[in-house]
Amino acid sequence: MAHTHHSARQDATTRRTALLAAAGLALGGCTSKQDNQPSITFSRVPQADPGGRDPHDIIEGGLTGNLPGEQIVLYAKSGKWWVQPLVARPFTKIQRNASGNWIWTSATHLGTEYAALLVKPGYAPAATVETLPTPGGLVIAVARVKGQNSPPSPMIGFSGYQWRVRDRPSSRGGTNNEYSPNNAWTDPNGALHLRIAKVANRWTCAEVSLSRSLGYGTYSFTVRDTSDLDPSAVFGMFTWDYAQSDQNFSEVDIEISRWGDPNNRNAQFTVQPHYVPANVARFSAPPGVLTHSFHWERGRIAFQTSRSSWHGGTKSTVAEHVFTSGIPTPAIESVRMNLYIYGESRIPFGNGAEVVIEKFEYLP
Repeated sequence: MAHTHHSARQDATTRRTALLAAAGLALGGCTSKQDNQPSITFSRVPQADPGGRDPHDIIEGGLTGNLPGEQIVLYAKSGKWWVQPLVARPFTKIQRNASGNWIWTSATHLGTEYAALLVKPGYAPAATVETLPTPGGLVIAVARVKGQNSPPSPMIGFSGYQWRVRDRPSSRGGTNNEYSPNNAWTDPNGALHLRIAKVANRWTCAEVSLSRSLGYGTYSFTVRDTSDLDPSAVFGMFTWDYAQSDQNFSEVDIEISRWGDPNNRNAQFTVQPHYVPANVARFSAPPGVLTHSFHWERGRIAFQTSRSSWHGGTKSTVAEHVFTSGIPTPAIESVRMNLYIYGESRIPFGNGAEVVIEKFEYLP
């Protein structure tokens, strides 16, 4: 198992190196190369796929020469070019990373090719086009790249779904955690394992994200005992939508953590933003196997944690809470699970952590 994960990590690194070179070649054929002209690059490109309404992945890149108010418009080619990630959400924001470089990130449905346009305020993207626009007027720069031969992240099968395995850092939790594909796997019984493990004197974390959107419905996660989880570890079950950054990324969470204080209760239900007191309901999750779930519908989300009985199928409720304010609407969100280190802990992280998810289930 360890050899397979190591190979996947090496393959991902090789793909990213080749991708940057390929994207630069693609860009050179499609973008003006005059001195000081803006240019677009790709740093993550999904696999080539005929496309459809369900499968999606993450696309990322950078640019030079950005001015205030400009945005990225993405297209994926499936027969013709389709604006991404959604007709109702055609713009991708440009942001600075920790190094001060301009970057952009979004979700996209799959296609055989991908394109990014840098546009001025006032540009109205067409939902579909046969031919990409060329630079001029409100279109500043255009770049396109072919889809990769394989997904840009390692994939794992669990509970009948395909999940992306994170292999890049994340600042979630107030610190820059590293993530390794070695830290997510399924055992012979089909259970998903997520762990925090030390590699070369650095802790590495785990995250998986579903490769399709499910929308309204009931999401449930059956999880083995997490009552002894390190106080500085966080196990999250949540939704995330790059297309709705202006709506807290459509994030709703079930989180198991004491947030670095052993005296805290160890679980909470949250509708972001978490700094609004009414958006968080904390409770104590007891030892044993628990089923955490949320039912998402228009204007309402109902959370529940329960104990299940293997004898007769009965269950007893541990905690439940209903939110009716600030409820997101479905777009191109994905449900995710992660295990990471809380960066603002009062005590240092201990000796690693592992969480076992026996089953994920979705009911429309």
